[in-house]
Amino acid sequence: MGHHRLGLRHRRSRHQRHDRQPHELGDVMKTRLIGAIVAIVLALVGTVVLTGYVRGADARAADGAAFVPVFVVSEEIPEGTAAEAISGFITVKQLPAMSAVPGRVTKLSALAGMVTDAALMPGEQLIKSRWVDPAELAARGQVDLPDGMQALTIALPVERVVGGTVKAGDTVGIVVAATVKIGQAAEDVSVSKQVFHKVLVTAVHEGTQTSPAKNDEAQSEPVGEIMVTLARTTPDIEKIVWGQEFGSVWLTIEPKEATETGSTVVDAGDVFK
Repeated sequence: MGHHRLGLRHRRSRHQRHDRQPHELGDVMKTRLIGAIVAIVLALVGTVVLTGYVRGADARAADGAAFVPVFVVSEEIPEGTAAEAISGFITVKQLPAMSAVPGRVTKLSALAGMVTDAALMPGEQLIKSRWVDPAELAARGQVDLPDGMQALTIALPVERVVGGTVKAGDTVGIVVAATVKIGQAAEDVSVSKQVFHKVLVTAVHEGTQTSPAKNDEAQSEPVGEIMVTLARTTPDIEKIVWGQEFGSVWLTIEPKEATETGSTVVDAGDVFK
């Protein structure tokens, strides 16, 4: 009886071991399967990330290689040239975006009312930093007063100083406009005339911002003035002062080669013939 029980225990032990082996093999297979799935998922994620990076690099490279319009100087632009006068000095070229310099001008309208602060050479791209307000440019430079002459400074609005492009060393024409009584005329007459030619400018300085007249509703912004110092003899200075005090003075840029003929007193009858 004891041997029989011992045999049963041995048989049960063998059966129990055989029962556990399939379960253990199933757990191993599950672990391996999960590991394989994780590996596949990681591989897919890595592929997606790598593909995205490559595409991003291609896009960045394409952006740098894309062509953009750029304003390029084709003919030297002199210092003080107004932006509105440069159409004949520039061309539009298609350049790779990576070749377009930072701060370049993309619209000429952004330069409205500005002038070059130095000469621009052919091949240069138009850069906003090379353009300044006319009054700022006019404030630079000074020329010695010639012997035998006096210096006179007059303050003029920017529009009466050729848009603020007049600079020290220039020679200018002086036009005086005034309302005066001429001869035996019963009423005053408004007239203008260029009274002096090729007057040397010895210095130019930016003036203050003056407030518009209270009764001038058409203006709301301060008016910029430029201080221009002229070299002239005593009789001429007296006439310039008269024009400044009792009329209005306008300056022209009058280089040495400019003609001086044809000047006359002009009134309304001459203008509206």
